[in-house]
Amino acid sequence: MERIKEILKRKAEINELLKDEKRSKDLDLKELEKEVRELNQELEDLQTRERLMNETGEIEQGKTQTRSIETFNAGQEQRGEQGTNSEEYRNAFMNYVLRGEDIPTELRADAVSKTTDVGSVIPETVLNRIVEKLEATGMILPLVTRTSIKGGVTVPTSSVKPVASWVAEGSGSDKQKKPTGKITFAYHKLRCAVAVSLEVDTMALPVFESQLINNVVEAMTKAIEQAIISGDGLGKPKGILEETPVTDQSLDVSKVEYKTLTDAEGALPLEYESSAVWVMTKKTFMTFAAMTDDAGQPIGRTNYGINGRPERILLGRPVILCNYLGSFESVTDGDPFAFLFNFQDYILNTNYQMGVKKYEDHETDDMVTKAIMVVDGKVVDKNSLVVLKKAPAA
Repeated sequence: MERIKEILKRKAEINELLKDEKRSKDLDLKELEKEVRELNQELEDLQTRERLMNETGEIEQGKTQTRSIETFNAGQEQRGEQGTNSEEYRNAFMNYVLRGEDIPTELRADAVSKTTDVGSVIPETVLNRIVEKLEATGMILPLVTRTSIKGGVTVPTSSVKPVASWVAEGSGSDKQKKPTGKITFAYHKLRCAVAVSLEVDTMALPVFESQLINNVVEAMTKAIEQAIISGDGLGKPKGILEETPVTDQSLDVSKVEYKTLTDAEGALPLEYESSAVWVMTKKTFMTFAAMTDDAGQPIGRTNYGINGRPERILLGRPVILCNYLGSFESVTDGDPFAFLFNFQDYILNTNYQMGVKKYEDHETDDMVTKAIMVVDGKVVDKNSLVVLKKAPAA
């Protein structure tokens, strides 16, 4: 319509007048404001009228209606989300899923959907998630004793206790000494850093950044737990399985059977049986769980606590499952596949708790996410350790 073009032309002229500082001083701003308000109202009425005429117009038989759409304010930046990622479409899609309401025509393309296009009609934001292979972590770390003493500090230990003796009236007993040993904690730095390019960092979804931090923390946890079980003590904590068990507390097993459990329980000293737990892989536990006694009752049981989580038990003793050692079928002869231990006898000393930082590498412009901690760990009492090692088949 001609009047719409005239209104737009007049608004452009007013805009030029306001930009000219010399001429704008002589302008009556109140009158211009009133004029612009009237022009906007008139423009809105004309556009509404034109839209209604197009929507109510009839299409002549045998002819195709042609509509011309004029774009106003084309120079302004379009800030809203477009397509299936827009908030309007996501709300319409939610109503379609929950209430069966049809998605409005103006939000859908005028085309026929095919089976290969089904994924594209789902809002893109719904699909913004990262699927990764899961890893089992966090089973061992909560069980050990945690300390925060300075590196180089020694912890006294003792393996000898005084003995009381019966004496006659008026007699005394021999004086006894209390010999002690010591354990010294060192400084071992654990570090994990992941770098992404600046382009990826600026374009990545928020879920990507949060998942990246979770991956770094998970990697640190896995490294610590692996060291607790089998660390060699060189630049890292010394693991439980690196300790030499007390005589008769290392058992060679050529076949997993009921006697395997009874021999292990017999090797565990009475003083330590109240808090020792089994540690093995899930596959090894299921091998024990498949065994039954003479009455057909299973030896290994899986109970379910109040919260519904499984609680695995062998001969009344809790079982901790982990993947930090091999199963009976996979380990080679002479390697451990299960052990008994009281995790309170393992001290994990942390000087610097895990901290996650993010910084920019100025040489490459990469964004680096890193986690650092200083940690050491050792067994302070190995009397509760009973190790089952695989032996050649008889």
